[in-house]
Amino acid sequence: MADLLLELFGEEIPARMQARAADDLKRLVCAGLKDAELPVESAAAHVTPRRLILHITGLPLAQADVREEKRGPKVDAPEKAIEGFLRGNGISREQCEERDLPKGRFLFAVIERRGRPTGEVLAEILPAALAALPWPKSMRWGAGEIRWVRPLHSIIALFDGAVVPLSFAGIESGNRTQGHRFHAPETVAVTDFADYREKMAAASVLIDAGERRARIADGAGQLAQAAGLELVADDALVAEIAGLVEWPVPMLGNFDRRFLDVPAEVLVTTMKVNQKYLSVRDGDGNLAPNFITVANLEAQDGGKQIIAGNEYVLTARLADAEFFWTQDKKKTLESRLPALDDMVFHAKLGSVRDKVGRLEKLAAALADFVPGADGQNAGRAAHLCKADLVSEMVYEFPEVQGVMGRYYALNDGEGADVADAILQHYSPAGPSDDCPTAPTAVCLALADKLDILVGFWAIDEKPTGSRDPFALRRAALGVIRMVLENGLRLPLREVFAQAMDGYTLDTSPDDSLLDFFADRLKVHLREQGVRHDLIQAVFALGGEDDLVRLIVRVEALNGFLGSEDGANLLVAYRRAANILRIEEKKDGVAHDGAVDASLLQQPEEAALSDALARAVEKIDGALAEEDFARAMSAMAALRQPVDQFFDAVTVNADESALRDNRLRLLLGIRATLHKVADFSEIEG
Repeated sequence: MADLLLELFGEEIPARMQARAADDLKRLVCAGLKDAELPVESAAAHVTPRRLILHITGLPLAQADVREEKRGPKVDAPEKAIEGFLRGNGISREQCEERDLPKGRFLFAVIERRGRPTGEVLAEILPAALAALPWPKSMRWGAGEIRWVRPLHSIIALFDGAVVPLSFAGIESGNRTQGHRFHAPETVAVTDFADYREKMAAASVLIDAGERRARIADGAGQLAQAAGLELVADDALVAEIAGLVEWPVPMLGNFDRRFLDVPAEVLVTTMKVNQKYLSVRDGDGNLAPNFITVANLEAQDGGKQIIAGNEYVLTARLADAEFFWTQDKKKTLESRLPALDDMVFHAKLGSVRDKVGRLEKLAAALADFVPGADGQNAGRAAHLCKADLVSEMVYEFPEVQGVMGRYYALNDGEGADVADAILQHYSPAGPSDDCPTAPTAVCLALADKLDILVGFWAIDEKPTGSRDPFALRRAALGVIRMVLENGLRLPLREVFAQAMDGYTLDTSPDDSLLDFFADRLKVHLREQGVRHDLIQAVFALGGEDDLVRLIVRVEALNGFLGSEDGANLLVAYRRAANILRIEEKKDGVAHDGAVDASLLQQPEEAALSDALARAVEKIDGALAEEDFARAMSAMAALRQPVDQFFDAVTVNADESALRDNRLRLLLGIRATLHKVADFSEIEG
């Protein structure tokens, strides 16, 4: 067994493309090896700004020898059939064997193929994989026709210590590369992966992205601590920075305290988005006038010039933010609303100003379903919630929309609940984001997401497969989380209709929108260990659109099915349903209608009929009071009479009227259980 080392060294790969490129390279090469019947022990891809690396262990030195036998036509078959068989297998008639089989004498092709050396196979697989690598953006350089993300300089391809001879983008493979651009630009020769990794580290290149991330986080944390500060954790930013440097060196810089008058969110955003700086807090938890930048080298002066340059650039950025903040406060949010007429929400759904009008009505109406909410406050928050989109600050830093709306609302003298609702109405923006809990904020956040869902559903812009350009799955999940986490009794069909009233479209959402919510609910609850089939069983009844009530029903159903009575009754239900399906298909009619008491000949039939009648009365009463545990208890009481019925009664009696009556009893079992859930949807 031997190892493969592949390195593609060139100009800087954009950080956002690195992880995907490493995964794609591993996938493509491993797929080629699998097709060539070359097993691998392990495969690991690494990436730095200037190099894409693949290390595969446990490769055999050659393919296994292959002996394959293929049966052909009979020896006396038509000549054309025999010729086709010979041509398809690349053999002559003399190379075939003739064998006697029970059905006659047949031709057999015996093909023996010696395995090729792995290095020879790799010389074909690797260039094909490199050519197939799917870059989001690529370029050509020089006179070549090959497209790659950035110009390549060299290729290392080593198998079992020997160079795999290949050519890609006009570059011949070898065993040499370069180290850090500044610290060690000279050429380095390597023999295998362990040697490569050691020499790269000596040449100021950390090939492992995880190691670079750890060095950035640890170094930044130590710098902050030494200065009496605390690092603001940002794993995503640390990962992005790790894609920008091969030898990370964190450095602490400062900015003028006067900029702390600008909202902290703006300062953090401009440092993160524009400069890739990490933020720090002081001992009181407030943003400190400092930042941490990560250089790609160890400067001879200890980083003084690097820090000074970064401070100069950041000062200009923060001065812009300060100017926008000062200018924006001179105008009220109210005065900005007319500008929303010129901002398109969607070509078929009108402007953002049109959306605001819909949100005002819907948020106010939703106050009826949110305890403690005031419709007037909810409407006012909706009236102003999009006005910050036309502010200078949000135009420059879109990431702070909503955040700035809150600041400007407070500056205008709006109430705190209105201002907070403006801030939170985009939440939850993801599964890890907190849901709004304040009544006004809940009304507005629900309105915003319901308006999006209903509108795009009405114009048939629904998610398809993995495509969801308008983030409708996220919007639906946001509604579900707000309803469940706040315990809201929100009738979805009713609020869908209220949301639709704000539009002037010729179409409206169909029932598939509720089905879409059911699917999102399954995904959400599956992560919490709730069975998706029980959710579907309750949804399948139709009419249930109160998510809080649905969850209570699902929990009660889960508890019931976990009991001995529930498990046995599910088996009896399936038996009854199967008999009904078979007999109704055979008869071509549904065996519905009331059970005829005069035809109940056996005591078990009468007992089941009486039990069903009592159960229906108890279940209906329990469901009306939303006492689902009591409804399950009423169903559990059916177990004994149902079991006794199947043990003692022959359903398919010879007498037609008797058989029909007994089939109606089975229908009664199914109909009674379906009052609680559609048991046909339950798995297991």
